[in-house]
Amino acid sequence: MTIKEATSVVPAAGRGGPRLLPGLLVAAGAAAVGYLVNLRFGAASPLVVAIVLGIMLTACGGNRPWLQSGLRFAATTLLRIGIVLLGLQLVLADVVGLGVGPILVVTLGVAASFVATRRVGRRLGLTADRSLLVATGVAICGASAVAAMNQVGDGEEEDVVTAVAVVTVLGTVSMIALPALGVLFGLDEVLLGMWVGASVHEVGQVVAVGGAVGATALSAAVVVKLFRVLLLAPLVALVALDRRTSGHVRKPPMLPWFVVGFVAAAMLRATGGLPTGVLDIGSVAGTLLLAAAMFALGAAVDLRSVAHGGRTALAAGTVGTVVLSTVTLAGLALTT
Repeated sequence: MTIKEATSVVPAAGRGGPRLLPGLLVAAGAAAVGYLVNLRFGAASPLVVAIVLGIMLTACGGNRPWLQSGLRFAATTLLRIGIVLLGLQLVLADVVGLGVGPILVVTLGVAASFVATRRVGRRLGLTADRSLLVATGVAICGASAVAAMNQVGDGEEEDVVTAVAVVTVLGTVSMIALPALGVLFGLDEVLLGMWVGASVHEVGQVVAVGGAVGATALSAAVVVKLFRVLLLAPLVALVALDRRTSGHVRKPPMLPWFVVGFVAAAMLRATGGLPTGVLDIGSVAGTLLLAAAMFALGAAVDLRSVAHGGRTALAAGTVGTVVLSTVTLAGLALTT
């Protein structure tokens, strides 16, 4: 049973209060495990760990009906709050410090990758929703971007998990390939770091690669990656606007509230008025909320469905990743 199906069978009176608690407790436990794994292995995204745990729960027969109310709450409300808190991780002053050239290059790379992935995906037979999610995950920031985009799309849980699996695999390959290519091309630390931030998918993967190269590369990689995360807001808003004006059955708000909250959180941090402790708490809370949501999405998935459509999605994502890496390397080499 998927989370969407569960909504239709849970009595309205039972959707709140104690009925939420069992599913929320299980999701919270999975989120905590994902967070601890990330602390031990920095490149392991807590969101990816949580979604794998959710898939395992259902595959082992542990996804019971009494968990459904809480899991649905995690997959919707907690997800949106987590996206808002993601904005607190953005340092707008550092992004502005990149300069006009790198900002334009990364924006162009993201746009080219997004369009290429969607077009190739559709030609290979992916549904419009699955190709949209894969394209978003490849172009922006992995699992969190996939989950955010699905809030305005019509994808099923299988589409979300497939897209997350694709960006995880491709991001892992990029972690190995980009440093090797950087040595081959003779890139300095700054350029290599910026290229890593512009091309690797998950934030944790970017930090792991940048840190392995050096402190200078790490700083450049993180700033560029944060700019890609910032592009999530306009991309989701544009897709929502397109769906409102192109005859889709489900018409999301023109500017979803969690996108507004995401931007507001980033602007609030930019004021410099939030203590470091508050920012740290917000960062941890956002990560845990997103991980709990990803666990809930994973628990609603039939693994066989994901495996069936995974190869095509991986092919489309590979094209998008190559486009992103090529465009950003060429552009950054010319502008830095």
